[in-house]
Amino acid sequence: MKVPSIKAVITLTLLFSGALSLLAQNNFPSQMWYKGNIYGTDGKTYSGLVKYDLENNLVQLQTETISTFTSSIVSHFEIHNKSNDGIRSFYSLPYSRNGDNETLVFFEVLTEGNDVVLLSRENIFTYYKDLGTKGVIGMNPRNGPKTFTGYRLAFDYYFFRNGKIESYSLNPKDLYAMLPGHDEEIKLFMRKNGLEHDKRRDLMKITAYYNDLQN
Repeated sequence: MKVPSIKAVITLTLLFSGALSLLAQNNFPSQMWYKGNIYGTDGKTYSGLVKYDLENNLVQLQTETISTFTSSIVSHFEIHNKSNDGIRSFYSLPYSRNGDNETLVFFEVLTEGNDVVLLSRENIFTYYKDLGTKGVIGMNPRNGPKTFTGYRLAFDYYFFRNGKIESYSLNPKDLYAMLPGHDEEIKLFMRKNGLEHDKRRDLMKITAYYNDLQN
């Protein structure tokens, strides 16, 4: 795959506006600046304050100015999580998002292993409250008027295995398909530790346990 030159970096003087500016008061993780590093495909490292935009596969660096890097010129970047002083790592990986040709997409690496890697992508979605259609004959309530309620942070999860990134549906049956060969051991591990099949930290523990079983 041909990778564009690092010279394709665009220096900006304004932060992202539009829809995200409407969400600023919510302080979602992708709207904050973190101490971090960006590693270019040319081998260079850029350090400063880092802010990411997974929806558009962009990452920004703030030093004297603000520079924007696309996923095509970044191998990976890392940020220092303010909440627990941990480091979050994001890698640019080839993936087909809608059945189209593969493009380089940013994924957060949650759990690494020789057999399976747990990946994640976060997004902010708008949710509405159904006002109902009481008294309106023949109208489906789901098609009735809705009112804006707010924004929520959501996560999509993926497993990298057998050289391929596969989307995880959060269906418990699919978890065992993604982590085959140790169904009973995983069920017992989840039951003993009170783990769920659709919780972020739980999936990290389950994936790490599976990789240990494989060793």
